[in-house]
Amino acid sequence: MPIKIPDTLPAFTTLVQEGVRVMTETAAVRQDIRPLQIGLLNLMPNKIKTELQMARLVGASPLQVELSLVRIGGHKAKNTSEDHLLSFYQTWEEVKHRKFDGFIITGAPIETLPYEEVSYWGEMQQIFDWTATNVHSTMNVCWGAMAAIYHFHKVPKYELKEKAFGVYRHRNLSPSSVYLNGFSDDFQVPVSRWTEVRREDVEKVSDLEILMESEEMGLCLVQETAGRRLYMFNHVEYDSTSLADEYFRDVEAGIPIKLPHDYFPHNDDTLTPLNRWRGHAHLLFGNWINEIYQTTPYDLEKIGRP
Repeated sequence: MPIKIPDTLPAFTTLVQEGVRVMTETAAVRQDIRPLQIGLLNLMPNKIKTELQMARLVGASPLQVELSLVRIGGHKAKNTSEDHLLSFYQTWEEVKHRKFDGFIITGAPIETLPYEEVSYWGEMQQIFDWTATNVHSTMNVCWGAMAAIYHFHKVPKYELKEKAFGVYRHRNLSPSSVYLNGFSDDFQVPVSRWTEVRREDVEKVSDLEILMESEEMGLCLVQETAGRRLYMFNHVEYDSTSLADEYFRDVEAGIPIKLPHDYFPHNDDTLTPLNRWRGHAHLLFGNWINEIYQTTPYDLEKIGRP
């Protein structure tokens, strides 16, 4: 079954062109199926690009999925038009009465700020607490993962001397995990961040299990079984050109930046980079959605109940 999103969402046409099956409202109503309800709290400035990246992965599932776009109510997006937000997004205040099978919380370009200095930190704390009662399983990504693991377990983040930037080899530390079904022992993941969460702090929390790690870049994916939360500190959702876009943006702005590690062929930024993580990105999200389907209550209202 395909993903259900508004017909006029910019991602709709691109997903169809890429071969992702997208369902219209009319077609969805004809099927006697309860679609999985997945929410996307999009904290990124360029919301349209992030919508497409996440919808591409969620929409690859054989299950019918309805994707709801959510934003912070009191924060004004700089790179997304107000018309787009009003047409396709609801604020968290507008959806907090709902229950979701799955909920994705994205990164945000505020990594080096202490959490308490983030202008919408109070709302984020409410959202994290809300996911514990209104969401069956949560996928937290990059800053969203660091913020969530800090909120629930007080695991700190550390600022790096230079940006962790490029494509790095990672190890599968738990081949039997339902989330890593089909994963190879060694695989590539894009990394783009100024901060990190460290193994020694995660190991102090008995509820947390490290699933993916890089020898050079440290932690990548952590699982919390009791809360059905995943903490993904890197960017498996990135497009082939995402790191290039970040690199050339900084070069044009005069910001010191190194070539992304092991990304451009022969370290030549005039050559088109190859996507070496797409398959594992689809595996991870497909496994996550399948696990949600296998364990979530049929009656949405039972989510969060003992």
